[in-house]
Amino acid sequence: MTEGTTSAAAEGADALTRLEQEGEIAADYLEGLLDIADLDGDIDMDVEADRASVSIISDTGTRDLQKLVGRDGEVLEALQELTRLAVHRETGDRSRLMLDIAGYRAKKRAELSELGAKAAAEAKSSGEPVKLRPMTPFERKVVHDAVKAAGLRSESEGEEPQRFVVVLPA
Repeated sequence: MTEGTTSAAAEGADALTRLEQEGEIAADYLEGLLDIADLDGDIDMDVEADRASVSIISDTGTRDLQKLVGRDGEVLEALQELTRLAVHRETGDRSRLMLDIAGYRAKKRAELSELGAKAAAEAKSSGEPVKLRPMTPFERKVVHDAVKAAGLRSESEGEEPQRFVVVLPA
């Protein structure tokens, strides 16, 4: 191995360790919140796409956990920000941690990937840009990824909270 390869491997291991630490801090914080709210849930941690990922799941059904998702994921978004702040307080570093509760984000990701693929197909066939509804940053990222996978480009336009994706024809 060359010196550059060794240092790159060490940096990768350091990054993985840091992300695992973020997940541990987030899990501890969320365990405390679940205890306070008197809700049952298991916490699953992972590292996906260079960011810590934490999920709260339940064996007894997701009805109680839906309270933590809220309407259109609003409570989930707020909990994610609070969890990121808890990680920041402990590490001093900004966190890009993703939180999922009761599979809400996983389901949303699948729906948005399909929406992005359909918009890309429409842009290809019509030759015209396709404008989508306003979305959260998470939603836009998923759509951008789906459009890229379909071989097209997309851009975000507008100002929060009315920022939306425009799929551009080839």
